[in-house]
Formats: sequence, C-alpha cells, structure tokens
Amino acid sequence: MDNRSAVRRPVSRRRLLTGTAGVAAVGAFTGSLAAPMPAAAARDGHGLRIVDRNENGGRLQYYRFATDAIEWDPGVNVLLPNGYHTSGKRYPVLYLLHGGASDFREFHLHHDIVGLTAGREIIVVMPDASTGWYSNPVSSNTGPRNWETFHMAQLLPWIEMNFRTFPEYDGRAVAGFSMGGFGALKYTAKYYGHFCSVSSHSGPASLRRDFGLVVHWANITSAALDLGGGTVYGAPLWDEARVTADNPVQRIESYRNKRIFLAAGTSPDPVNWFDRINEEQVLAGQREFRAALGRAGIPHEWREVPGGHVFRPDLFVQDLNGMLGRLRRAG
Repeated sequence: MDNRSAVRRPVSRRRLLTGTAGVAAVGAFTGSLAAPMPAAAARDGHGLRIVDRNENGGRLQYYRFATDAIEWDPGVNVLLPNGYHTSGKRYPVLYLLHGGASDFREFHLHHDIVGLTAGREIIVVMPDASTGWYSNPVSSNTGPRNWETFHMAQLLPWIEMNFRTFPEYDGRAVAGFSMGGFGALKYTAKYYGHFCSVSSHSGPASLRRDFGLVVHWANITSAALDLGGGTVYGAPLWDEARVTADNPVQRIESYRNKRIFLAAGTSPDPVNWFDRINEEQVLAGQREFRAALGRAGIPHEWREVPGGHVFRPDLFVQDLNGMLGRLRRAG
C-alpha cells in the first residue's frame, strides 16, 4: 500500500500562543440545543479557569486554562465542524492526542487537521499533554503534572458543558499519534464507558515487552521534558500496579465492544536511531496487542504500511471514516 508521510516536527509548548490567534474560530456555545450564544460564551468550570482564548472566526478555537492539576496553564484547540454555529445540532467528539515533545497545536500546524476534517460532522478536541504520557506521575519536581486528571476529570466535562455534544459512550472517540496513541489506548481501557472508538497511530500497545523498554522510555522522556527528573512510573523500582493498569495488553477485556484501529510503519529509517527504535517497538507491541485481541475474539482494524515513526494523513482519513460510522450521528 502506498502512503503519504508527514514528517513530524517538535514544537515548543507552555505559554507560546503564536500560531493560534490567526486561525481561531467562532464563539463557543453552551451544551443546550438553544439558539447559538454570542462569541466568548465558554464558561469556567470543572476545575478549569479560562485565562486566554481566541474565538474570533473560522472553525478553530483556542483556550488556555488555569488548573490545580498542572503547574503551568495548558492550552487546548477545539475544532468545530462547518456550520456549527448555525446548525443547532449536537455532534460527536474526537479527542485527538499529540505525541511527545510537542503540544496542542501539533495537528493544526503540521498535519492540516482543518483540511482533513472539512465537511465532517465531528468536533475535534486537541489538548496539551507535554511529554507526560497522559498520566498522573509517581513523582514531579516541577509542580503538579497530573495530565490524566486534567484530561479526564476536567477537560472532558468542560467540553460537554460548553459545546453541543452527545455526553455519552456513543458520542466520544479518542485517537492519538505516538505517545498520544498510547494515551488513547490507556484512556479507553481505564475509562471503559467513555469512548466507543479508539485509534492508535504508531502508538505503543505493550509496556512490559523487551524488559519494559516503553516504561523506561516513558520515565526517561518525562523526566527530561516534563517532570524535572521525576518519573511517570517510578525509578529505579516501578509502581507495578500502575504499569499493569496502563498496559493495553494486560487490559484486553476493556476493549470489548469498541471500535479499534491500529496503524504502524514497517520500515523505519535504518540510520535514524530514534525513528528505528520507536517504530520497531511500536510495531512489535501492536502485533502482540492484536494477537491478544484475536485470541479474545475482539474485532479490530489494523494497517501495517511502509515507513517509520510518522503521522500518516491518509490513514487518519480512513480512521476518521470508521469513527464516524461507529459514533452517533450529528443531529
């Protein structure tokens, strides 16, 4: 199969606001089916206080929040479907999770998420996660970095308070690239009733294989880029219960009755150590995960395509079509 590859470039995070203002979107609205409210109607709530926003035209809206869960103020892009502000409809929601060493702007700045979703009746929520592995860490030397709390206990209900969504199992999907693909698999298993569709694009699906290589990688990268030497899973000894709770291959029954989409590259760059070690581990782990799903009789879709550790827009479009076929239709 021929596939287009988009080279993923790290972008800076924290309080950088450039790149969103010129493309921000129409005013947000409450979760009711009443007539659209004026711009800047999004409200504080669920432990989140809006400290910056841009809601001034187009489909893409930007918010930055103060929250006790995170020491600094994380950002979120919310991409609305065409016609949202006039339709009066409710829409399904996709939570789209970025990879490590990146931020909430990744899919907009580098992967044309606006174009990829044009004409699709779905809201796409793209939150900050730093390089925190979508977890509440065992330790942090940089203040609170409770990304799981921010996403699942605060942001998800805030979205449903402020936008016309279906706040139910059949109204939500989660997907991600690389670290975000792991986050999607993790959140789906740990929060069983939240997402009816899960997709992992080059995301790890097995934490313990090869002497726990992915756990070590999560600890090292989070220590260097998010936690100031703290770790997600603990070092030198892991929090074994936490590893088990987060490990997709040890949570197979939690994926039953869900739509599952997995994608990985089969030919990473042989001279690029980062690309090779990432995608070789991803591919092996996804194959292990797929085998376990097969033994359990759990249906799933998968793609293995040439190339390395990159986000593939063509596979995302295939995935999006499948999501929309599984999610509740806008109306």
